[in-house]
Amino acid sequence: MGRAIELGKIFGIPLRIDYSWFIIFALVTMMLSLYYFPEGWPTAHRWAIGIATSLLFFASVLAHELAHSAVSIRSGIPVRSITLFVFGGVAHITREATRPGTELKMAAAGPLCSLALGGLFYGIFWISQGFSSYLAALAWWLAFINGMLAFFNMIPGFPLDGGRVLRSIAWMITRNYRRATRIASLSGYGVSYLFILGGIVFLFLGGWLNGLWFILLGWFLNNATRTSYRQTLVREDLRGFTAKEVMIQDFPTIPSSTTIKEVIQGQLLTGSPLFLVAEAGRVEGILTLRQIKEIPREYWDLTTAGRAMTAVDKLRAVRPSDDAITVLEHMEEESLDLVAVVGEGRLLGMILRDSLIQFALRLQELKH
Repeated sequence: MGRAIELGKIFGIPLRIDYSWFIIFALVTMMLSLYYFPEGWPTAHRWAIGIATSLLFFASVLAHELAHSAVSIRSGIPVRSITLFVFGGVAHITREATRPGTELKMAAAGPLCSLALGGLFYGIFWISQGFSSYLAALAWWLAFINGMLAFFNMIPGFPLDGGRVLRSIAWMITRNYRRATRIASLSGYGVSYLFILGGIVFLFLGGWLNGLWFILLGWFLNNATRTSYRQTLVREDLRGFTAKEVMIQDFPTIPSSTTIKEVIQGQLLTGSPLFLVAEAGRVEGILTLRQIKEIPREYWDLTTAGRAMTAVDKLRAVRPSDDAITVLEHMEEESLDLVAVVGEGRLLGMILRDSLIQFALRLQELKH
């Protein structure tokens, strides 16, 4: 589970809430209940409407991400999950669009959904003014915040929606995905530094809360831009390589009867992330460091590699001729740390996701 709580699935997409979400939910609820809604309201009513408004706000954020996801799935790009966290929400899409028009539709879907929700809540505000001040106040704030959500996401700072729209347009013009990503990333860096500069100005003017918030947003966007650009380069640098060319073959081989204690005492010094478990010269499975860590220390003498391993026929297999970038996308889509390269009915090698990314990063270093 890590830092997120699994809530189930929406339209088949796993929904998660990062622990940081509870912080922003509490802050939004307190801001609404203590400062936004009229002081003349009963305290219990202010807090009840504040909680309801916060929940509807995050439901709006979820709808924004679902809009992205719907277009992504319709375009044949699976969505691994949606996570709500301190800065809103993010749809974890397994791979990038292959055409600029597809990316443009995917990026624009979220802001358009937020604008539609803003219009819906404004309509509710307009209708409810005459008979419910509570509903009118709730709807007005949600109309405003959804409009702001659409505006903020359309800022041309990659990887925000506006940055992705900018990349899709640059991609259409230049017909070069890598160059378009570079242009959008430079815009993202520029926007992040403007946020940080604006935050510093707010601090000097005495608005410390707004200042810290803008600085935090700028820092987050800067890191997100750097990470997204790096991921794009990794994928582009892997283009043209096959699974056979990036697989690893020289893993240590251990008998299936080897105990975990013997593996730890005699084999971990090799620094290998996994071991091939063999019997009578035939590879039967693999044993990873993660599997070893899951075995309690008191069972090290009793557990053999053969019992702890993952059998070869249970490994996700790819063909030697498969594109390396496609292999990486499948690994990310299925949250796999490794896959087996199998040809002519036998195990040829293994591909580790971390090693594959490191390979791409080393290629980048050679180009500079």
